[in-house]
Amino acid sequence: MNVLYVFIGGGIGCVTRYAFSVFFIRMQILNFPWSTLLANVFSCVVFGLAVFFLGEKGLFTSGTMFRPLLLTGFCGGLSTFSTFSFETFELLKRGDYTIAGVNVLLNMILCLVIFGMFARSTN
Repeated sequence: MNVLYVFIGGGIGCVTRYAFSVFFIRMQILNFPWSTLLANVFSCVVFGLAVFFLGEKGLFTSGTMFRPLLLTGFCGGLSTFSTFSFETFELLKRGDYTIAGVNVLLNMILCLVIFGMFARSTN
């Protein structure tokens, strides 16, 4: 049954990721990969909220659908490390070293800060 939950969550996450791409396709500000950054940050917010609120209620125990549906499925389908890596590599190939560096830093710092906020909330 968990495979079905991962499948459903992953499909919704992938469609959400595609919607971010379509929305940001016209917003090529500084040739920055905004849709990938937003997808990664939003995925971390959903992941952190799910772990905090659902974990607090004991809904992440084995046998529930929430972990495979939300974390593995939705967040796995939405976040996009491979696209992040490709876009950063393309920026480096073009010589956009500053934008590539900002991309790496924003993805890493924002996502870690988000998880840090939820980790402090659970202690």
